[in-house]
Amino acid sequence: MERVEKYRRQTRILHWVHVGAFVALLITGIFLYFPPWGGLAEDNWTRMVHRLGAVVFVLAPIVYMVMNWKTSWESISEGLTWGWDDWGWVSAAPRYYFLGDEAAMPPQEHMNTGQKLWYLILLLFGPVFVITGILMWFFKDILPSGVFMWSAFAHDVAFIVVICMFFVHVYLSVLHPLMRKEGGAFGSMINGTVTVKYAKSHHGKWYDRITKGKAAQAESTTKS
Repeated sequence: MERVEKYRRQTRILHWVHVGAFVALLITGIFLYFPPWGGLAEDNWTRMVHRLGAVVFVLAPIVYMVMNWKTSWESISEGLTWGWDDWGWVSAAPRYYFLGDEAAMPPQEHMNTGQKLWYLILLLFGPVFVITGILMWFFKDILPSGVFMWSAFAHDVAFIVVICMFFVHVYLSVLHPLMRKEGGAFGSMINGTVTVKYAKSHHGKWYDRITKGKAAQAESTTKS
């Protein structure tokens, strides 16, 4: 079956490093967040893992951006650019995800609207995690109690929002029947490619753009 490249190796490495750090933060955060499991944090190993995960979670995208500035800027720009097709995706999403109606979805770019939502949430709440985490980690002994409590509250709110969207992201990328059938989003983060069928149905604008670009390049090469 014909396939087309969607993600480069460096992008996939960043994704899985970030996933590993996020899962470590999630598990150890649950230990710290829920009192019944607080005993697991008493020997401090969960706090150590949580902080290590936080360092990796923050540094990995920074290193990637330094090494891939153009690609990173294009991704940020795309994630923050919304048009009529995105609002069409929002209105058609219930029919697609609950009824499997692929035809309901308007053509999407390299990053579809669902991915933009996940990206936007990380961009919005990532700094909340970082700032409040730094305050509670390095300044807990000198912060006024009120500031510490508000930092903990903001950290918890960010955790709740992000974890809810994370489970939605996993379900729609891996477990949804259409994803399992077509091997799209999850497979693309394993081998970097998607089937042409998936590209046309889920990222039609992007697929048309790259195929036209390849055709124009081939024509230019032939003429020269």
